[in-house]
Amino acid sequence: MTADLDIIIVTYNSIHVIGDLLDSLPAALTGLTADVIVVDNGSSDGTATFTEQRGGCRVVRSANVGYAAGINLGVSRTSGGNPVLVLNPDVRLHEGSVPPLLAALGEPGVGIAAPQIRTPAGRLDLTLRREPTMFRAMGLNWTKLSPFSEYVTGAPAYSRARVVDWAVGAALLMSRECYQALGGWDESFFLYSEETDLCLRARDMGFLTRYEPRAVVTHFAGSSGRNDWTHAMQIVNRVRLHRRRHGILASWCYFGLAIMSELSWVARGQSQSKAAVAALLKPSRRPAELGCSDRLMPR
Repeated sequence: MTADLDIIIVTYNSIHVIGDLLDSLPAALTGLTADVIVVDNGSSDGTATFTEQRGGCRVVRSANVGYAAGINLGVSRTSGGNPVLVLNPDVRLHEGSVPPLLAALGEPGVGIAAPQIRTPAGRLDLTLRREPTMFRAMGLNWTKLSPFSEYVTGAPAYSRARVVDWAVGAALLMSRECYQALGGWDESFFLYSEETDLCLRARDMGFLTRYEPRAVVTHFAGSSGRNDWTHAMQIVNRVRLHRRRHGILASWCYFGLAIMSELSWVARGQSQSKAAVAALLKPSRRPAELGCSDRLMPR
């Protein structure tokens, strides 16, 4: 029987969370059928074996090729033109959450659908974003003013369906047409900024990203841990993304503002921001997986 959609989950040392996510899928699908593919990016904690023994999905074992490459690998193992639901392993889908996402994907011009995401405590997670700009790189999210804040804030903004610039990629449903038009997810980011790039490139090609609050997901964010390496990768990738979409002068301004923002976090005791500043100013300190250690302005 042909499935209604394909679900791609990329795991990395996720044995403590993957079972709960898979358990949540049947109620979330509400009668729909799905081909579930788990791509394990070289876990050392037995995630792949655990998932294989558990059943209910296909497991693809891989080296750690990065999040976007893991998604593309999973999609390559699907059989047709189904929509693709990409899930972090540390999310739990609420009952009946998938049909509203599929309905949102059926709206005119929509290529990507994003659910409402909640914290483990049940609070609304602010996961809708505006396009990154120079002004929004100044570290002024606290103002909540749209020219200066990348974050979309305020409960009313999350109470209705709406088109957004981009949404956090913990759970995103994508039409196969949109996926193929973009050539999949950009693997050069390895980790972080890949969903920003995805939604903005989709918009460039006429595919909208639509937020659907009737679809609800709980995200146990941070279960995979954060460290100097991941934070440096996140900040460097933000600069890379801006450079790919803007001219050189604007990109150097963004580069400088990113350093200033990270230095402000260093002054507030955020030690991981030291690694980010070092990675921006000294290309040899950047994560090798990004392949951008040959010049000061990362591409």
